[in-house]
Amino acid sequence: MEKALLGAKVLVTGATGFLGKFVVHALAEQGAVSIPISKRLGYDLRNETEVLQALLIEKPDIVVHLAATVGGIGANMARPATFFRDNILMGVNIVHAAAMAGIKLVNVSTCCGYPKHCKPPFKEEDFWNGYPEETNAPYGIAKKALHVMCEAYRKQHGFQYAYLIPANLFGPGDTFDEKNSHVIPALIKRFVDAFEADAPEVTCWGTGKATRSFLFAADAAKAIAIACAELDSDQIVNLPGSEEISMLKLATLVAKLCKYKGKICWDSTRPDGQPRRALDGTRARTMLGWAPETTLEAGLEATIDWYKDERKKAAK
Repeated sequence: MEKALLGAKVLVTGATGFLGKFVVHALAEQGAVSIPISKRLGYDLRNETEVLQALLIEKPDIVVHLAATVGGIGANMARPATFFRDNILMGVNIVHAAAMAGIKLVNVSTCCGYPKHCKPPFKEEDFWNGYPEETNAPYGIAKKALHVMCEAYRKQHGFQYAYLIPANLFGPGDTFDEKNSHVIPALIKRFVDAFEADAPEVTCWGTGKATRSFLFAADAAKAIAIACAELDSDQIVNLPGSEEISMLKLATLVAKLCKYKGKICWDSTRPDGQPRRALDGTRARTMLGWAPETTLEAGLEATIDWYKDERKKAAK
């Protein structure tokens, strides 16, 4: 079978991050050569000169922009200015440099940009119909603004790009740090810790009523690789996840898979975040020929197994 990106040079920002590692693998499967740049590799993407130099030196055919300052609700609330500034600077520099060099960009955004009270499943045409949920609005707006920038650069400079919005991502290699992790790794860590300590109860943030839909990172990476090969459009394209699930049901499922049988409590003084969040996948099916393959439970099992293995390695 012919590989869609055979011989293409793809510069990947954030290549050493959680999603980045999956994207590099997916690109390789399609014959592409990835050029990783990230903070860990010595690049400060907030610096316009460094970004321009990277593109001039590496001369890629395509740029995939994944790099972001990210975290869960707590991290967003603690550092809203950092989340806004870092993400807007990185995005503006990448879009400008790619456009000036005549290089196609695949920009991976966030579902945090959707309006707080958007009716699920979120459809792309509703993206601009309201203000994002307050706890992560600085991050969401910084990433959201890049769609306007990409449209403007296409009109003025003939810029080629794709703009993707994945559902909440999860999978092996995710961040399991208490201060910065998203909901799934946070729950896995709490329930694994509680199981090992034989703790009688675990307390989770919020009321348990908020809902989310989750996308396995390896599935998202495949969609990104397809977009590199096939998509050049002003239209936003959602990358949906599994079925919408409440935090209460999610916590119950994670506890079961972690073999934790204690009590699950909810701290309603902590924020729920956006009330509901799930993405419509019609455009992804029609424009990319893509739909997620991994069920939530299968993805959770793989993530829990990875996390337990990493704990064992760290304990040696």
